[in-house]
Amino acid sequence: MSDAIRTCIGVIGTSDKENKAFLYMADHFRQKGLPVPEIYAYSADAMCYLQQDLGDVMLFDRLKHARETQSYSQEEISLLEKTMRMLAHVQVKGAEQFDTSYCYPIPTFNKRSILWDLNYFKYDFLKITGVEFLENELEDEFEHMAELLLKAQPFAFMYRDFQSRNVMVYENEPYFIDFQGGRMGPLQYDVASFLWQAKAAYPSSLKEHLMEVYLDEVQQLITVDREEFKRGLTFFVFFRTLQVLGAYGFRGYFEKKAHFLQSIPFALANLGELLPLIQSELPYLALVLRDMLQVTGIKFPELHVGLLVRIYSFSYKKGIPDDLTGNGGGFVFDCRAIHNPGKYEQYKQLTGRDEAVMKFLEEDGEILTFLKNVYAMVDSSVERYIKRGFTDLMVSFGCTGGQHRSVYAAQKTAEHIAEKYGVQVCLQHREQGIKQQFKAR
Repeated sequence: MSDAIRTCIGVIGTSDKENKAFLYMADHFRQKGLPVPEIYAYSADAMCYLQQDLGDVMLFDRLKHARETQSYSQEEISLLEKTMRMLAHVQVKGAEQFDTSYCYPIPTFNKRSILWDLNYFKYDFLKITGVEFLENELEDEFEHMAELLLKAQPFAFMYRDFQSRNVMVYENEPYFIDFQGGRMGPLQYDVASFLWQAKAAYPSSLKEHLMEVYLDEVQQLITVDREEFKRGLTFFVFFRTLQVLGAYGFRGYFEKKAHFLQSIPFALANLGELLPLIQSELPYLALVLRDMLQVTGIKFPELHVGLLVRIYSFSYKKGIPDDLTGNGGGFVFDCRAIHNPGKYEQYKQLTGRDEAVMKFLEEDGEILTFLKNVYAMVDSSVERYIKRGFTDLMVSFGCTGGQHRSVYAAQKTAEHIAEKYGVQVCLQHREQGIKQQFKAR
């Protein structure tokens, strides 16, 4: 036995059924070799227990910088891949010999639980916004949504609250907690919960990649129709978004917890992107939610008028920025051939937005010639995009550290386009965590 000091966490529960659900599931999952905390001891009435201490690093916190910069390192992507692969094992292996009598409050994802969550959204969020709607028509669409969700197969263990705050990073491996609300249900539910978690804000390309990683893993365990899975997933993402808005409304507006209020804009933005995908099946609900989003100030991507130019500075060490519009990206200019002020001690702590660095680059002159050529190419595209009614153009500038040359080039290009064409420009210095908006004239 090691002489190292070991710590554990003591828990005193308030619900005996919830405690018993956690204790049973933790033991069941451990027997299946799944990464959950070990239970060391518990009281006769199961109201108190000691569990393994997995540290204090949540996956959500571990990804904070990546989330803010929208730049994920290979190590961070690998950690997310491990999490998605392990989810498949928790769902499938966790369902083997699983005793649903321990599930709390219900053993299976069913119509009643779906309608509970939809009415939770209706009463604790939708009505708060003051949007008018026909109760009967809305309830009809809730019934239809329940039918769509219950068509999904196969059923396995459904974690229910699977999100990055319920994944601990312990010795650089993902461990799962807070699964006591689990029950049997469709696979798509947990995938939707994790990848579309409101504040996680994973880029579209990363979500797609992680979904494929998950499907590759789950297909090694059970038979799954990938295309059918993806078709059904859209409605689970939609349902889960309504569900969390209900929770945010209750916890934020009624219980006055600021943390939940801060998450609402992220969930509403997700909802705006989903409406075009579900409106053919749920037309009245889509209409009501469209009104709700207008009241709350959320704009739809398809209502954007005119050209938006997105300009980034970045470090090549951290990869080229993802195009979050799904258009595949635009211009990428390499600034590394330009004389680097970062080699000199007096400029190392500065950026391309600081006057001393700008003076260095301009007096050297290489970057001015570089930008003259950049402007010729980008201007041509901006003019063609405006004439053809295109709405998005992406321009990225990279250098070694994303601090000096690329920052200067991106800043000057953003100012040039905004001044010359009067279009909306969104500038992001990714590695510096700086964003700047130039409004259309």
